[in-house]
Amino acid sequence: MALPLIVEPEELAESLGAEDLLVVDLCNPQTSVSAQVPGAVHLDYASIIASSPPVAGLLPGVDQLSSALSSIGMTGDHHVVAYDDEGGGKAGRLLWTLDMLGHVGASMLNGGIHAWANEGHPLADGPASVSPGGYAAEIRGDAAADRDYILERIGNPDVTFLDTRTPEEYLGINVRAERGGHIPGAVNFNWVDAIDQQRNLRLKPAAELEVLLEGVGATPGREVIAYCQTHHRSSHTYVVLKSLGFPRIKGYPGAWSEWGNLADMPIEA
Repeated sequence: MALPLIVEPEELAESLGAEDLLVVDLCNPQTSVSAQVPGAVHLDYASIIASSPPVAGLLPGVDQLSSALSSIGMTGDHHVVAYDDEGGGKAGRLLWTLDMLGHVGASMLNGGIHAWANEGHPLADGPASVSPGGYAAEIRGDAAADRDYILERIGNPDVTFLDTRTPEEYLGINVRAERGGHIPGAVNFNWVDAIDQQRNLRLKPAAELEVLLEGVGATPGREVIAYCQTHHRSSHTYVVLKSLGFPRIKGYPGAWSEWGNLADMPIEA
């Protein structure tokens, strides 16, 4: 199946029913019960993340991922189209996870359920029935950066640390860990700045996104490592960067919930 990384509602509508298509709903359960893309299967976001308090948003082990993806009937041959009801954060995290698994064939529905529903596409009133599969997850991708990887690159002019939290979190005004602030040298790009609030939460046009990112120092010539509090918001930015053709991108699972809670990690505020 040939679908782009960022798929428009009308493109998805034309592909519904294809044997190798798996549409995955990561909306809040209340939304999923009342409005879904026809044929979509619901996946609980908590099933694709792990925690080791106070650190959250970690990449789960292969057993947990195998169970989660098998529960929605996913196979290695499926082209996955993910969507949510929050602008793409949860959908982005699934796509980043699939990159970590080396799964070929995944897209994000541009605008999620908001664009789908508000633009007159048909809605189902509940998730599709699922025949559980036997997906065997294996970590084969290299889309993750851990704290040691980041420590080694602080001060490297070839690397941009892209902090996708709010400016208040970045500056250490809003503190969500033992310490506030940001990774030394990191630049701030609030993830919601990539979203067009006037177009049903779609991504802004590529040319506009490129200008915004270049304005903070994130360019395709550098490696870009995106992080937030738990690699939820930054997963969306990871997908944005990938859609723009950035060749060297990674996300930091655990993110500030790890870095900000470790006393020996350097910070700026």
